[in-house]
Amino acid sequence: MGKKRFSKKATTIALGLGLMIPALTPAAAAGNGHVTIDSVKFNGMAAPTKIEDMVKTYTNASMDVKYSNGEVKNFPLTYKRLFKSEDKVASNKGELIPAGTPIDVKGDPIMDTSVEGKPTYYVSDAPDSNSLLNPIKGQLYMVTHYEYQTIDAAGKSAYGIVPASMSLSKLDQDEKTGELTPKEVKKIDFSRVNGLWIPCNGSLSPWNTHLGSEEYEPDARSFELPTSSTRTQVESFAKLYFGDKSKANPYFYGFVPEIKVNKNGEASVSKHYSIGRFSHELMKMMPDNRTAFFGDDGSYTTMFMYVADEAKDLSAGTLYAAKFHQTGTENGGSGNLEWIKLGHATDKEVKNIIDSGVTFSEIFETSDVPKEGFKAIKQYSYGKTEYLKLKPGMEKAAAFLESRRYAALLGATSEFNKMEGVTLNEKDNKVYIAISDQSNGMVESSADPVDDMKLPKIKSGVTYQLDLTDGQKDSSDQKINSEYVAASMSGLIAGEDMPSADAYGNTANVNKVANTDNLSYSEALRTLFIGEDSGMHTNNFVWAYNVDTKELTRILSAPAGAESTGLFVADNRNGFSYIMSNFQHPGDELDGKSITAVDKDELKQAMEKEIGIDRTGGVGYISGLPSLEDLQNTNRDVKSNLNK
Repeated sequence: MGKKRFSKKATTIALGLGLMIPALTPAAAAGNGHVTIDSVKFNGMAAPTKIEDMVKTYTNASMDVKYSNGEVKNFPLTYKRLFKSEDKVASNKGELIPAGTPIDVKGDPIMDTSVEGKPTYYVSDAPDSNSLLNPIKGQLYMVTHYEYQTIDAAGKSAYGIVPASMSLSKLDQDEKTGELTPKEVKKIDFSRVNGLWIPCNGSLSPWNTHLGSEEYEPDARSFELPTSSTRTQVESFAKLYFGDKSKANPYFYGFVPEIKVNKNGEASVSKHYSIGRFSHELMKMMPDNRTAFFGDDGSYTTMFMYVADEAKDLSAGTLYAAKFHQTGTENGGSGNLEWIKLGHATDKEVKNIIDSGVTFSEIFETSDVPKEGFKAIKQYSYGKTEYLKLKPGMEKAAAFLESRRYAALLGATSEFNKMEGVTLNEKDNKVYIAISDQSNGMVESSADPVDDMKLPKIKSGVTYQLDLTDGQKDSSDQKINSEYVAASMSGLIAGEDMPSADAYGNTANVNKVANTDNLSYSEALRTLFIGEDSGMHTNNFVWAYNVDTKELTRILSAPAGAESTGLFVADNRNGFSYIMSNFQHPGDELDGKSITAVDKDELKQAMEKEIGIDRTGGVGYISGLPSLEDLQNTNRDVKSNLNK
């Protein structure tokens, strides 16, 4: 591993009583020479090379902590699974059902009848986002997404046709070790908001609510065609959820649901329609509790910013879209961001438009060929160039139900590709955002109606940083009412594509991030954590990137063919810290990989035996991290040290 290097910046953490290191408890810090933490460093792990390791979720990485007295202590990391999505741990109407089984509008489990005479539970193999809430009356709760179901019992694709779900887990926490165990798991009721559509990633709000997502919004234009796949998909969803396909409405979906857990441990859901409708990957709030940035997953998508009217209230606000002005191509690329105001709305206003039964054709006129008065745009949900003209008086409907189309009509850039995870580095005033696959609209193309982006093609993706600033004006020269506006973006961590596969089937450098997806930042550790969604790595990894030393370290490996999901860093939960990490669709797409280092058939057999292929996913966390406690209340000397 070479010589260990440590960040020179003091880290505002201390090891707590749970790991029995008295030199770093607040009391000991005050009485034993004020020993504090100077820095932390992750010691990485190699990529798996044996079948027995390729089929499991594991870590043999560790973490070094350097103290102010020169001592260095090493903490080995381990992975702990809480449950699998197929485990019957969810309490629902007096029975236990699999954690990943969706429920319908009446709260009943949705059954898979694809094999005649053998009804069984639908079980999502795709657990994604985790939010480990701050304690509520001393109790820990975790919200988990179940994004989709890959196949049904008959082996046919079930993607997008089965309603999705979330669960709320009540967790026990060992007072000495911090180990988590699920005490109770319950399905969350989405009947008030017409169900849940493909929830991908999510985040924890500063006011301790879970901000979810609805990704790959169904295309309302295609829905109007009776034989379209979109129509089939949304009607299938409605039949399974409502029991009535006539209730299918694409405008029900593509928003951010907020989940609040009350003091009694009961969850309630509201969808925020004023935030806009697009392929919500994740919504991340800024420190003002008003400004938010988003991932918009898919091809030919848009960067959005939302500014709420009031802090900690997402029911009303102003939506903006970015125009990208390219400034360079180094390390992936860079550009300045100009913000175009799309409009202001309340949740109630937009919900009323949806409930009126509005259709795409009532919002836009269309043409199949270039035509005067129509603008050519290209955006994800339709997939090809379309010629649109806004109908009179439909500005609000367009801004909040067809946010990407309307943004493109107003001149915003709709060329982003696979824009996924988002996280915040509050101290440095930076937002990190994942471009999982830098291709398609992000590279030069004379065939595109607009070509704002002419960046290098990097199929293995780029993690970007956005620089936040105050005093920004929008494209109409009006001041934006936020101190946290992204003025520019630049590449931070770029993947490395390979011309051909290595012996393990990897088509991107295995020692660099491939297809960055989940992002989570630890203020305490000064570390950006990155989870992969990569077909270019046979095993996907979780990485730790120290923003001061610029050191990138692999700290977890997921099963072959599985995506690393649910990444969420909790710096302090009752004095303990956690890196939540899930995996989904294990064993997926192994058939198409060129693997010669191990026997591919033996690998697939081992995957089936260990966990199953495309049948279940795992929910868990990385343990062994030092307990984190705030030292600011110890004494002036320690506080002064930490604030340097």
